[in-house]
Amino acid sequence: MPDPLLELRNVSKVYGDPETGVVALHDFSLTIDRDKPEIVTVAGESGSGKSTLANLVLGFVRPTSGTIRFDGRDIVAASPGDHRDYYRDVQAVFQDPFSSYNPFYRVGHVFDTVIRNFGLAGDRAKARDMVEDGLNAVGLKSVDVLRKYPHQLSGGQRQRIMMARAYLVKPRLIVADEPVSMVDVSLRSSILDVMTRLRDEDGISFIYVTHDLSTAYQVGDRIVMFYQGTLVEEGWATEVLSGPKHPYVRLLIESVPRPDPGARWEGEIQLPEEAMQQKARLTGCRFVPRCPYAMKACSDELPPMHAVGTSGHRVSCVLYGPGHDAAGRS
Repeated sequence: MPDPLLELRNVSKVYGDPETGVVALHDFSLTIDRDKPEIVTVAGESGSGKSTLANLVLGFVRPTSGTIRFDGRDIVAASPGDHRDYYRDVQAVFQDPFSSYNPFYRVGHVFDTVIRNFGLAGDRAKARDMVEDGLNAVGLKSVDVLRKYPHQLSGGQRQRIMMARAYLVKPRLIVADEPVSMVDVSLRSSILDVMTRLRDEDGISFIYVTHDLSTAYQVGDRIVMFYQGTLVEEGWATEVLSGPKHPYVRLLIESVPRPDPGARWEGEIQLPEEAMQQKARLTGCRFVPRCPYAMKACSDELPPMHAVGTSGHRVSCVLYGPGHDAAGRS
């Protein structure tokens, strides 16, 4: 049986002292198949561990425990030479399309640097063809962008160029950390369309980090939902977002404003003090201070993932464990 493309097994990241530090990610596992390109959406509110996961996969930070393997190779223990090969297979697109550029260089410099660093072309003619191919993949033309400075392009163009730069090395996985959050709403669909086309036409998988549940529903195949560093729900994106089970995921989806001027929020959302949330023990569910269904068992230990259906939909909540019937809670 071939190794998966990416495998995270029981990965945790603690900043500071392992016993008293901040737990950014706790005991998380994820597998992406090599032969089934997909967009895995990582969602949750700020501070939930989304960007920590992205940084771990990209090798920017080391896990406190657990293993991260790509194509069967342990990337944590990899040599500098192995890391070079890894970054040909795994590329990144970051949140801010403005700060990703050096304003003193024209846009063409972005591609020249990638081609030179990875030795992608033996002559200028081949380099030009590669750049043109990359720009065509994201719906741009070299004549329109390469001679311009970053400030002369729109946010959507800048972000698509970052996608083209990643595509240039023909990666197998792209980690996209909030790639549309700083792009005008009217341009977001163009970025998301690029992601789906690269998945369908070029076989590139994505880890798509976002807090925007509407885009997660639009392009995500699978979704993993985090709360304070712990996985609370996972499954097919359309199933999880249309029928959430975990109380936190329900609250998150219910908080999305409806496009109805006649609809009004009623009542007030009561949140515990931030310090109280930070003290939520990893021996129990971290959502206990905010959960309307909290019971003693929730504080005793972190609930395991329980299957809710037959399609891989799982939730970490005692309401769905043995002896509890949460079928009517929706």
